[in-house]
Amino acid sequence: MTKLTLSRALNEGLRRALEADPKVLIMGEDVGRLGGVFRVTDGLQKDFGEHRVLDTPLAESGIIGTAIGLALRGYRPVCEIQFDGFVYPATDQIVSQLAKMHYRSRGQLTLPVVVRIPFGGGIGAVEHHSESPEVIFAHTAGLRVVACADAAEAFAMIQLAIACDDPVIFFEPKRRYWDKGDVDLTAPPGAALPLDKARTVLPGDDVTLLTYGPLVRTCVEAATAASDEGKSVEVIDLRSLSPLDIETIAASVSRTGRCVVAHEAPVYAGLGAEIAARVTERCFYDLEAPVLRVGGFATPYPVARLEEHFLPDLDRILDAVDRSFAF
Repeated sequence: MTKLTLSRALNEGLRRALEADPKVLIMGEDVGRLGGVFRVTDGLQKDFGEHRVLDTPLAESGIIGTAIGLALRGYRPVCEIQFDGFVYPATDQIVSQLAKMHYRSRGQLTLPVVVRIPFGGGIGAVEHHSESPEVIFAHTAGLRVVACADAAEAFAMIQLAIACDDPVIFFEPKRRYWDKGDVDLTAPPGAALPLDKARTVLPGDDVTLLTYGPLVRTCVEAATAASDEGKSVEVIDLRSLSPLDIETIAASVSRTGRCVVAHEAPVYAGLGAEIAARVTERCFYDLEAPVLRVGGFATPYPVARLEEHFLPDLDRILDAVDRSFAF
């Protein structure tokens, strides 16, 4: 095992993919010489050349449009969107083209494109640099949408995403880039949990806490605090936001009888609403309480000094757990 930050684990995963397949390309704004604004691609252009790690113009729609053309010619492009709020100019290409071509061609065309997006708040950024747009893409048929949560998952999942023949929207929790964790750099991608499977981070018996990305660590901290009060909380990292691993979710909730969903995105029409509906449909007779949701408020991400009031924290998650037990 090697102790790595999440950003470095992504770098190592990208390196493995570039080494394994000459058709893998990395492209985006400042990904080459600079190594990316978060240094995720640091050193890759130096080692693999400008024809494999390409600095693009500042035009997100152009980045995705070019990647689609490359994919049609047999390449496997990995696109970096510098910040989550910059993805919107590329949404037309992603929703109208990337997500549709396989279906439109009746399966004859595949578009193995990965779109990497740092997402969420917590770094004190300015406007347009903190967003949670995952539900937009999860709602779009034809896309796989995943989110890594720690270094080991980042290392494995980025390789699985690049090897996948479907277009993958790959969300990276930007406030966790500097969190360190143990990574097995010798493990082949096939040894990892499949890309569309959830993982149980912390087992428990009394309530299921579902989350993903930046809040996985927060939910584990909340579960640890709840254990001091005699509550056994099972924490599940969804990993795949579309498709959802509803079998793993339902199996846990049917056993615990309670469910709380937490994400940074606003609660209104967020991914938690879909999960709550599915859990209610599948586990209605096992539920001891309604499915509760914890998330951001129905406002834009606030300026840096107000982020702590917007982002779900340990206390808000624990409050939902307590309310679940009150029914």
